[in-house]
Amino acid sequence: METSTSTDSTDSTDSTAGNAGNAGDTGNSTAGNAGDTGNSTAGRAPGLTRRTLLGTAGAGLVVGAGAGVATALAAERHDQGPSRAATGAGPRLGLAAVGFHGEHQAGILEPQQARVQLAAFDLAGGVGRDGVRALLRRWSRTATRMAVGEPADEFENQIALDAGPCSLTVTFGFGATLFDRTGLADHRPAGLEPLPAFPADALDPARGDGDLFVQIGADDALVAVHALRVLQRQAAGTAALRWQMSGFARTPGATAGPMTGRNLMGQVDGTNNPRPDEDGFAAKVFVAAGGEQPAWLAGGSFLVFRRIRMLLDHWEALPLDRQERVIGRRKSDGAPLGAAADAGERTPVDLAAQAADGSLAVPSDAHIRVAAPAANGGAAMLRRGFSYHDGLLADGSPDAGLLFLAFQADPRKGFTPVQRKLARGDGLSRFLRHEASGLYAVPPGVSPDGYVGQTLFE
Repeated sequence: METSTSTDSTDSTDSTAGNAGNAGDTGNSTAGNAGDTGNSTAGRAPGLTRRTLLGTAGAGLVVGAGAGVATALAAERHDQGPSRAATGAGPRLGLAAVGFHGEHQAGILEPQQARVQLAAFDLAGGVGRDGVRALLRRWSRTATRMAVGEPADEFENQIALDAGPCSLTVTFGFGATLFDRTGLADHRPAGLEPLPAFPADALDPARGDGDLFVQIGADDALVAVHALRVLQRQAAGTAALRWQMSGFARTPGATAGPMTGRNLMGQVDGTNNPRPDEDGFAAKVFVAAGGEQPAWLAGGSFLVFRRIRMLLDHWEALPLDRQERVIGRRKSDGAPLGAAADAGERTPVDLAAQAADGSLAVPSDAHIRVAAPAANGGAAMLRRGFSYHDGLLADGSPDAGLLFLAFQADPRKGFTPVQRKLARGDGLSRFLRHEASGLYAVPPGVSPDGYVGQTLFE
């Protein structure tokens, strides 16, 4: 989707994406995270790692190097898939590794993986700052090992014993309630103020929020589940699982070449995701030092999570031309309505274009018109949406849709104003139900001798 909540996804990552009412042409793709793994694994093929790539790209170019890393990693992952499928030869996709250490946490800028596990934890009664600090040290140490394919140092369950790291990333976030429970209320970022209620929200509090949040991405489902189970067991006595959800995107190598993914509505999703090589990208996604947010969050981000159920039975009953008018794009190739027959999804949207009868080619309530950054004061965010399909509801309709994830420098200037507009005037909103929500502060990256959240807890 188009902008903070849209159907268009980015091109170098095969991802599905969403709508903050369904997120808009801000896509869900991404580009590499600067950072060094600080670790190596015996027997691991010398494939592309963040250390290898940044060693040749040079230091200090977080945005520029990130774009290069993303391009290279995406190319490697896509090249390996078709090679293995066709010949059974070539390097293993499972050997792709993304180091845990870097200026920003892994799992924000990297190409989107095929599988995701999302989870939130609540602290046990009486657990204070020292207990959380110890858990974050433990989790960081474990995530460092798993990111390069090494077994967990505690509670290794051998679920993913035969696999490599499969581009595993583990990203941590802090909910607003964590700050009160650890005596750090004075350090709670202003951007963590509660999201407002939006029209037609049907949120289940038990499936949202939480003190601690974890996003685990991998190109293999067992690798992602293994990581979650290990972290969950390591948290026992300190934090208990509040909620957990699983999602998926297109598997690398499923298409002949890199291309924007589709969501469960069949739409190309994420075309207009911000790109790391664009001017102002970092200011949209990461918290700047010296601004309104506290110093400990500099280099970090804010994450908005929404579980958005798609009313697929109603959507699929629409004729193709009506679906396209709801979105504002052709379903076949993602090109905007009114564009030439040979245009592609990257063709700029002409919101003034007219159809043969003189009406607007892109209807007034089309998703891409309502969600366009130009119509929302330039508001934008970096989306990494994953599809989910969890069977049937009691009425027989699919319990399926989008796990919407959007990283941004300030949700008050990104997600919130865009979602307000989508909820009021987006034709797509009739086919969506927002059923869970969360907002988290995502700390900056981790140094090889540090742990996630160290800038806050020390």
